[in-house]
Formats: sequence, C-alpha cells, structure tokens
Amino acid sequence: MDLKSGYPFWAVKNGLMHAFPPLDADIRCDVAVVGAGITGALIADELAGHGHDVVVLDQRDVCWGSTSASTALLQYENDTHATDLVRRYDQDTALLAYQSSLEAISSIGEIANAIGDVDFDTCDSLYYASRRKDRTDLEDEFAWRQKHGFPVRWLNRGTLKDEYQLKAPAAILSTVAARVDPYRLASRLLHRMQKQGARVFDRTQVASIKATAHSVQLTTDNGMLVKAQYAVMASGYESQRWLRQRVARNLSSYAYITDPIDPVELGWLANTLLWESARPYLYLRSTGDGRLLAGGEDDDHDIPARRDRSVDRKAATLQRKVSRLFPHLKAQAAFAWAGTFAETRDGLPLFGPHPEQGPRVLFALAYGGNGITYSMLGAGLLRAQIEHRAHPLTALFSFSRLD
Repeated sequence: MDLKSGYPFWAVKNGLMHAFPPLDADIRCDVAVVGAGITGALIADELAGHGHDVVVLDQRDVCWGSTSASTALLQYENDTHATDLVRRYDQDTALLAYQSSLEAISSIGEIANAIGDVDFDTCDSLYYASRRKDRTDLEDEFAWRQKHGFPVRWLNRGTLKDEYQLKAPAAILSTVAARVDPYRLASRLLHRMQKQGARVFDRTQVASIKATAHSVQLTTDNGMLVKAQYAVMASGYESQRWLRQRVARNLSSYAYITDPIDPVELGWLANTLLWESARPYLYLRSTGDGRLLAGGEDDDHDIPARRDRSVDRKAATLQRKVSRLFPHLKAQAAFAWAGTFAETRDGLPLFGPHPEQGPRVLFALAYGGNGITYSMLGAGLLRAQIEHRAHPLTALFSFSRLD
C-alpha cells in the first residue's frame, strides 16, 4: 500500500537511522507485533518493558510508512468535540476519553525524555473559531472542559488580537499539548528494545495469519514462521487488509514545512499549536529548530497517483492560508508531502480483538488526528488484555461500538 507522497520532512531530516535484519528463520515469542511505526514501537516497548518476549515485524524499513509522514501534534483534544461525544454516548464516556488522552501526553513525555534527542517539547494548544457560526459550539465545549477541570482558558476576539495577533471570533487555549519527531522517537525506541533483547525485523512481510484458541502462527512472504501467544496488528491503515469489515474511512492529508524562521518572527507560534474549528482544519506547529509545519487540506481520495499530483497544489493552498493569518511571516515551503489518513465515525480509535480473527489477534488502529496519543493509550490497554486484566478503556475502544 502506497501511504505517502512527496518529501516527508522526518525521513529527509533523519535518513535511515537504524538497520534491522529481515527474518530468515522460524521463531517463537510471547507477542508478535506487526508494524514498526510509532504505534507498533510504543506497544512493543510497553510489552517488552513488562517482561514479555516481543518480536516486531515490518514489511518496510522501520518507521518508513505513515510514521515518516505524521505531523505529530500531541493533544488530548479529539477531532470530535467532547460535547459531541456526550450526545453520541454519555457524559462518563466523553470524560473518560478526554481525561485518558490528557494523561497520555505526560506518558509520552516520560518516554521521549528517557529516550532523549527526539525533539519533544511541551506547548500550548490554541483552538480558534475560524467562522463566526462556530463560536457557540466553542463556548459549549469550553464550558464542558472547564466544568470538568481541564486546563483551559477562554479567549475573546480582543484578547486574541492583543495577545496573539490573530483575527478570530474566539478560541480555547489549552495548556497541555506537545510535539515530537515521530520518526526519531519510534526508531530510537526500537533500537533501545533491540539492545535490551527484543527482536526487530524489517523488510519482512506477513503473508498469512492462523489463530487457534491458544496461539497464533504468522507466515511471512518467504515462508518463515512466527509462533506467538498473541499477535498485535499495528500496521496502521494497512491493518484493514486483515478484516472484511470496513472500520474507518481513508482520506489523504497534506503538509509542508518551512526552513528555520527567526525566533522573533515566529513569536508565540514557537510554543503553541494552532488549529481551527472548520473541518477539515488548518493546523500549525513548530519544531525545535524553529521551522513551521502547516497541515490540512484533507480530501476524500486515497488514490496514490492523485495524491502525488496534488502535493504541490495543496501545499500552495496551505501557504496562502498561513499568509492570510500571519502576513508578516515568511512561511514558504521547504518540503511538502501527503499521506493516507483514516478516521472512524466518532473520532475514537479501535484496540483489541475482532470477531473475524478471534481473541489471540489484537488490533491497534490509532486512527484520527490523535494517533500518537491514542497509541500510548492502546499500549497499556493491549498489555492489560494480554495479561488478562481489566482496563477502563477496553469497552470504549473496542470494535463492539461499531455495531
């Protein structure tokens, strides 16, 4: 599956950080994790760090799929408002989803700081009403978050103009958010796991899965066998190939990044994520070396050739939007890219077994704009399932909610 187009910045910046061998012999393990991007790396790290014998497999070089194209905004806010989750489900469900994601930001920070050198930093998140009609929805969302103790502040039109030089009807400022280089974090995690005894194999494609009541057998495209107690399918958008049920909708999303910008010119954008109320939304974030990353312009087509042709045009559109918001910024594109993006109907991820594959095959589908945050939550959830323990998110993130 062709997952990306153009020149994803993380791959250009980092190159091929670590080489891992392909699998060339039959092996056994406790858990086989299929997918060596950021989702697979976080899950494998959680399992290996708690005594499980883990094998990680990827059909490409590690991190070379969607992770290299991720824009890695780390937020607790869902693409679906908490107030919408309340209407779809109930108060407790919305609160659980948002509080869990809030806690996941600090968990990712602990891992990133332990690994080191992954361009992790905490920051604010400014969510603004890009249309006058969206103000009421934002007011309701702010009231809900404030009532339940989330770290938010309401900004009116005057405050936005004075403090942020931003022309918008209103905004919610959240003081808990972060950014990271996802490619670097995943690669360094996998390298650390390998040094500590976990086995990582790239350029190894799983061709078939055979699950029984007590084990799972994976067969690779060159005939090697991996026998495990559990398999975790963490290959992102390609995991759909193992399910007949269509569980999410694939889109294409676009991004570009600038050369480093003078800190004075970058101003508050150096430590604040920015995103808008319109859907699909424009978003901005910075990097540690002062680049500005802009993303959005999602479309409903996940056709690689069409996506390839659209990269430059979409990047130009994003650049015009940034220029309208911040006329003083020289925010020309240095690299532009696009990638497959998937979303569920409620904006929440899917973790756990699916009836089609049985209880020994666990899926890790961290779909939506909070993919890395969800992956952090899914790591703990799947470990609990493997260890036969209860977990508060099991029901909420299960496939049963699609029924």
